[in-house]
Amino acid sequence: MKITPTKLKDCYILEPQVFGDERGYFFESFHLRKFTEVTGLAVSFVQDNQSSSCYGVIRGLHFQKGVHAQAKLVRVLSGKVIDVAVDLRPDSETYGQFEAVELSAENHRQLFVPRGFAHGFSVLSENAEFAYKCDNYYNKESEGGIKYNDPELGIDWQIPLGKEIISEKDQKLPLLSEL
Repeated sequence: MKITPTKLKDCYILEPQVFGDERGYFFESFHLRKFTEVTGLAVSFVQDNQSSSCYGVIRGLHFQKGVHAQAKLVRVLSGKVIDVAVDLRPDSETYGQFEAVELSAENHRQLFVPRGFAHGFSVLSENAEFAYKCDNYYNKESEGGIKYNDPELGIDWQIPLGKEIISEKDQKLPLLSEL
């Protein structure tokens, strides 16, 4: 497995070695010892989530606050997305910066999003099945978020204007400067 740091501290792209033949393929999607050796981070995933979305859906940018903060390992089971992580750690040298990575069923890439980050994605294919592991349990009272189209961030979700599908809840999220 290739583990590559992004420009954001503690945020990594994971690319498995895929073994394919006439039957299909096999790959190891996560290996804790290898991950810890390369990153120096120890994680223990406690919850798996999965979503299905159609073209144009933008989910996010979401996070859990305080003791309920979550690190996530995210991947696409079918389809293609732009996955975004935003550093919200106040004392981080990359505070307010984001990383955008294309994840797809074809490239098998994953993104490790550490605690203290907001996370979201946009669906570029007709449909996408999205899966993620979390190292902490979801807590409704600790939900937080940033508006997907915050001009301070300037994220290119690669969805044409007017084709976005955004939940009512996500449309009401604050800007980064309002947190």
